[in-house]
Amino acid sequence: MIKGERNPKIDPYFNKLKQWKEEFELLRDIVLDCGLTEDFKWMHPCYTFDNKNIVLIHGFKDYCALLFHKGALLKDPHGILIQQTENVQAARQIRFTDAQAIDEMQLILKAYIDEAVEAEKAGLQVNYKKNTEYIIPEELENKFVEIPDLKTAFEALTPGRQRAYILHFSAAKQSKTRESRVEKYIVNILDGKGLDD
Repeated sequence: MIKGERNPKIDPYFNKLKQWKEEFELLRDIVLDCGLTEDFKWMHPCYTFDNKNIVLIHGFKDYCALLFHKGALLKDPHGILIQQTENVQAARQIRFTDAQAIDEMQLILKAYIDEAVEAEKAGLQVNYKKNTEYIIPEELENKFVEIPDLKTAFEALTPGRQRAYILHFSAAKQSKTRESRVEKYIVNILDGKGLDD
């Protein structure tokens, strides 16, 4: 496989790093050794194959990670892939807290990256949970009855936007809070906008 090239436009990002600098550089070298194209998406170094997202390098307070966009498709023989939250369907992370762990896992990481590329070449897709499998909160259902246009507008939203609203509204423990969340976003839904638009 041809080694991927460093994208000079991304060098400033790596140069400015205060935390995880050594770890990010190691991960960058490993990923580029797998022949991926270096890009910058979602404010992070992202690596693609034939314009398809394969992995992303990102850091948090307690760890840095290599995120596989379709990690749910990987076999994971070493049991190292982590699902960030129960609502994340496709992506999986491999987490690190030091450069030595990354260095020791180079061959394993390259095998996982190669498998992710092969999955993309084969056109494999993650079977996403349908929005019908999510329970629409009662407070939103009540608003649908009260404002029929709201139900029409909600159903016209993309599945991802619908899911984001359902999860956001449902996350509140109290009915009163769920109700106020629904109220807050009625105009956005009617305007065809998502939660963060």
